[in-house]
Amino acid sequence: MKSVLSGILVAFSMYSTIPVKQIPWQKSTMRWALSFLPVIGLIIGILEWLWYTFCTYFNASAIFYSIIAVIIPIIISGGIHLDGLCDTCDALCSFGDIEKKLAILKDAHVGAFGPMWLMAFLLCEIACFAQLYKTPQYLLFPFIGFAIARAVGGSKIVFLPCAKDSGLAHIFSENSDKKIVLFTLMFEAMLFLVLATLAIFNVNNSIFVAKVLVWFVAIWYFIHNEICKNTFGGITGDLAGFFICTTELIFLFIPAIGGMIL
Repeated sequence: MKSVLSGILVAFSMYSTIPVKQIPWQKSTMRWALSFLPVIGLIIGILEWLWYTFCTYFNASAIFYSIIAVIIPIIISGGIHLDGLCDTCDALCSFGDIEKKLAILKDAHVGAFGPMWLMAFLLCEIACFAQLYKTPQYLLFPFIGFAIARAVGGSKIVFLPCAKDSGLAHIFSENSDKKIVLFTLMFEAMLFLVLATLAIFNVNNSIFVAKVLVWFVAIWYFIHNEICKNTFGGITGDLAGFFICTTELIFLFIPAIGGMIL
């Protein structure tokens, strides 16, 4: 029980702005920490649902709803995963060798390409949220997608080799009970998707949308694995954050398109 509580505190202190008691980072406190990363996604999803309920009740505009909906995850996560997205885009657009790309990921300064891709990413999220506000039949998928993205993204830390022997990814990887954490995260991802599908089972084509989401996320999962191994030599915290953000966008984009055409 103490290991569980310690894992929650470590996960929340690292991956959210939610104030919790600070405890030392060591093997005993970090072994299951990544297993609780999806809980932060659940909190974001609940806040998104409350915000959507508030906006529909008071007949808010789609643009007002969507902009705040994009800001909510940034407030809760502190933007840690968006930082990974920005740094990874800078590194990928450098077209350098592995050493240069890893140096860019480590560099505290931002380049030219990161902010451009970050702006494009946020605009895509705003557009998807605005469309889902208009056609909300599959809106539960994006809400639960914040948890699933963190479950699948967290699994990469314990599944893939680290690109370097330093950094947050290496610290969490080395101090995690890898087999238990990997199983827990994969179980959480499948459970959340099944529950979301069952919750809107009566909505037309909900099973089809869920299947499309699974296929797109699975394909992106393996593509991202190859990018990590071939382009960076392994996983880093920034690359995991990049995956979490892009997976969240998949969970927004597919239901938004589904709501338009189905």
